[in-house]
Amino acid sequence: MSSDKSRSKDSERTENLRAILRVPANRPAAAQLLADLQPGSTPAGPSGKKAAAKAMKAYAGELAGLQERLFANARGGADRRVLLVLQGMDTSGKGGVVEHVLGLVNPGGIRMHAFKAPTEEEKRHDFLWRVRQALPGEGQIGIFDRSHYEDVLIVKVHQLASDAEIHERYEKINAFERELTDDGYTIVKCFLNISKETQKERLLARLDDPQKHWKFNPGDIDERARWDDYQSAYFEALTRCTSDAAPWYAVPSDHKWYRNWAVGQLLLETLRELDPQFPQMHFDVQEQRERLLAAG
Repeated sequence: MSSDKSRSKDSERTENLRAILRVPANRPAAAQLLADLQPGSTPAGPSGKKAAAKAMKAYAGELAGLQERLFANARGGADRRVLLVLQGMDTSGKGGVVEHVLGLVNPGGIRMHAFKAPTEEEKRHDFLWRVRQALPGEGQIGIFDRSHYEDVLIVKVHQLASDAEIHERYEKINAFERELTDDGYTIVKCFLNISKETQKERLLARLDDPQKHWKFNPGDIDERARWDDYQSAYFEALTRCTSDAAPWYAVPSDHKWYRNWAVGQLLLETLRELDPQFPQMHFDVQEQRERLLAAG
């Protein structure tokens, strides 16, 4: 009996994962949430790797169906788009999420962009210019592997801009995201939160496997030395740039299986709420069927 109750409570918590992982704008509340949601925690949902794989398999069909309806809806004139932002320290698993979660849906309805160091052309524009070029089209799910937040994270940690300029960028980001949501975008921002020890293990694994050397960048060790500075910069971004329309979710990411399940669940809950429908097309189905049959 107690086992049934436990499963029931876990199911309820899973259905509200967005409420569990959402980072509040209030700084003390956000600090408490991040303290409670340790990188190695599994606050709701499956309790292990096999259970997570089973859960993802169970929701894969629904997720794919919702994405198809979102994409089809654009054919009927609806202008809805979803933007999934993935941010996290090196090795937090942004690529893994793209592979395991977005691999569950039709790639034709996906637009993925990985942000690297800005090019010379991009440097000649406002920092949001290159972000606008990468936005998803009507009916698409866009995925940002890193994002416009790099310009208040790396820039802050390496002191590449003044505090006043960084503060201005927070304001520009908030205005930009309000503009997007007003234009029909739904934004899901995921902070893939890993521990310093887990990052060390993953970097060592890359060094110990010749087939993973291509994933290793010696600069990762330099950035790792600034761990505390990055945690502070992330906290500022999470609390200064969160809103009802564009919330941040802190996803515990030490366990890859949990990270993947959680991001998929967040996306699923978001699409369920959007509830896209197949459009009503403006032609006579029977007439077109007869024309097709008559054409031979």
